[in-house]
Amino acid sequence: MRSLGIQITNVIVMATDVVDKQLSFGEDDVTTRTESEAGDGGAERISDAEHAVMESLWKRSPQTAAEVCESVCKERGWSIPTVKTLLSRLVQKGALATQPDGRRYLYTPLIARSAYVGGESRRLVDRLFGGRAAPLLAHLAQAEALTKDDIAEIERLLQEMKK
Repeated sequence: MRSLGIQITNVIVMATDVVDKQLSFGEDDVTTRTESEAGDGGAERISDAEHAVMESLWKRSPQTAAEVCESVCKERGWSIPTVKTLLSRLVQKGALATQPDGRRYLYTPLIARSAYVGGESRRLVDRLFGGRAAPLLAHLAQAEALTKDDIAEIERLLQEMKK
């Protein structure tokens, strides 16, 4: 049986995925955003564009810049220089490690996807719902953003947590 903390995180992650889709304002730019929120320690956040690069590397790593571009450039309308800029920013932020491989570099995530999702979920709940998951779920229910499958999944997770 999974720990209570992991189960709560799963409920929050599932709910925040829905909220993220609702709050998507096309922030698909290549700019860096810095946010100093409570608990954030002033660390630089990962932009939506950088997140796309991280998703590629979380699926398979290490990868070269060209390999990352193969997985994200066509869908996003990017070129290899854009990917290299994003990779450089992620290295500067401490999210990626580099390893020389001849005349190219291999990139590997230093942040686990689960840790990133957990942190972003917590920030969202803290910022929009006063740190409580119940108002988040209430908002989603009122906005009719939860499918029957979502509700069944949440109910299953809540039942597991009660055991």
